[in-house]
Amino acid sequence: MTKRRTICFINSVKSWGGGEKWHFEMALRLKNNGHNIIFICRKNSELAKKLIGTDVYVKNFEVHNLSFLNFYKINKIRKFLKSNRVDIAIMNFSADIKTAGPAAKLAGVKRIIYRRGSAIPIKNSILNRFLFKKVLTDIIANSEATKKTILQNNPNLFDSEKIRVIYNGIDIDKTEGKILYKRRNNEIVLGNAGRLVHQKGQHYLIEIAKALKEKGINFTLLIAGNGPLESELTEQIKKADLENEIKLLGFVKNINEFMRSIDIFLLTSLWEGFGFVLAEAMLNKKPIVAWDISSNPELVNHNVNGYLAPPFKVEIFTQQILNLIENTEQQIAFGEKGKAIAEAKFSYEETTNQLCRFLHI
Repeated sequence: MTKRRTICFINSVKSWGGGEKWHFEMALRLKNNGHNIIFICRKNSELAKKLIGTDVYVKNFEVHNLSFLNFYKINKIRKFLKSNRVDIAIMNFSADIKTAGPAAKLAGVKRIIYRRGSAIPIKNSILNRFLFKKVLTDIIANSEATKKTILQNNPNLFDSEKIRVIYNGIDIDKTEGKILYKRRNNEIVLGNAGRLVHQKGQHYLIEIAKALKEKGINFTLLIAGNGPLESELTEQIKKADLENEIKLLGFVKNINEFMRSIDIFLLTSLWEGFGFVLAEAMLNKKPIVAWDISSNPELVNHNVNGYLAPPFKVEIFTQQILNLIENTEQQIAFGEKGKAIAEAKFSYEETTNQLCRFLHI
């Protein structure tokens, strides 16, 4: 029988995103497997709210980017980890590894793991060289693209053999049910979901929608998500005279209801550590059009379950959408293949098993 471990997840992010979702889901799954799970997170964060009622012990610490300069805070975290006899610490954010990483090292935590979810190169700074060489014992990357960027600026920053790719898990049983949007007049319904921020590239969707309208396509583009660019995007949609074609839905609580409402999923992100929404679209049998960048090719096989357009070539991206609109059989074939890929590679069962093997638990 596997020895019961005490595992502490450390996540200082206030908002809810892919990293928080991974920490939350994996923590509960490891707890269900009989392990003692502890969470360190920020008070009143979205993660802290989600953990209410889960029977997971939560300790609130305010960790910020410069908290590593506060030796009193580091010592408090050290004492907490030591008193709870933590075996494994899994951290999410750069501020976490800078502050809680040294605290875990001083507390004698055996495995200090950084779960990296962003495909952005790590700076080759003195502090990072110290943390990655002297503090961290392992790294989990959410995609091969993310793994590649970890060592991009310094190939000797960390032992590549100790970097394990474990994809985000997805619940493969939640694909039946209601829809969010009722189509009108046999229109094609396109969809995009993500925070309204620069990284997600929603301004390209406005260019694409304009091109589709000029070609006389009967469509509606649904964009799920909120964020700081909402007012700017609303103004751009108005200037492009696309208010009847593009609907900003705001935050959508049930992503599967959204996915069931569309015909084709579009992803225009400038980069993705792991395109979780792509896996969700695939699970709901939706063909995909996305840029051929970062981790997208790890989910979308070109001409198998979707199309990958050369980065930021709007004309080619638009033509790929048109190819799908004109070929319903292709839409169905891509959707079926995508679901099969998602079930095989991204199910919670598979990703949880991978994590357990990695942690030797």
